[in-house]
Amino acid sequence: MVIEIKPRVTAAEFDAFIALPENADKIFELIGGEIVEVPSNAASSQYSMVVGGEIYIYLKEHKIAHLTGEGGGFQVSGERYAPDIAVTLKIKQAKLDTKGYNSFPPDLAVEVDFPSTYQSQEQLRIKIVNYLAAGTTVWLLRPETKTAEVYRPGQPVQLLNINDSLSGDDILPGFTLALKGVFGE
Repeated sequence: MVIEIKPRVTAAEFDAFIALPENADKIFELIGGEIVEVPSNAASSQYSMVVGGEIYIYLKEHKIAHLTGEGGGFQVSGERYAPDIAVTLKIKQAKLDTKGYNSFPPDLAVEVDFPSTYQSQEQLRIKIVNYLAAGTTVWLLRPETKTAEVYRPGQPVQLLNINDSLSGDDILPGFTLALKGVFGE
């Protein structure tokens, strides 16, 4: 058996790669030392927009955070991620960076795994570990099973089904979102 070991890419090499003109219209992540182009599909985007829309409505009244989509990348534990949705508290960062991947990780990252593959699950495992190490809470949505996983730093994972709701906890106090509303039930 031959095991192929891919060379790891540094953050500086990644930043130089994404600055190339041919990469200007693409979104990339640096996951586990590998450059990964962010896949997109309309169905996955729809799920993230439902969640992002509800958070946007909340933030119009409670002006406590910045809200970004997958076009807003973040530096997380030395890597570069483009979560489907991110919330960054203004108390932590008054203004988001205007160039490159934001220098601070988000307080909440929402990732939609659809369609779910072995590769996407492996990449998400790496990202979740690094998000948690950086103090980021993660909502992982799994449309195929109509479930969600909530990862909070220092706490056990919370598994939610279609009858449960996501909670903003300390990041978005008072915010709740029923998974039935996310998954169209």
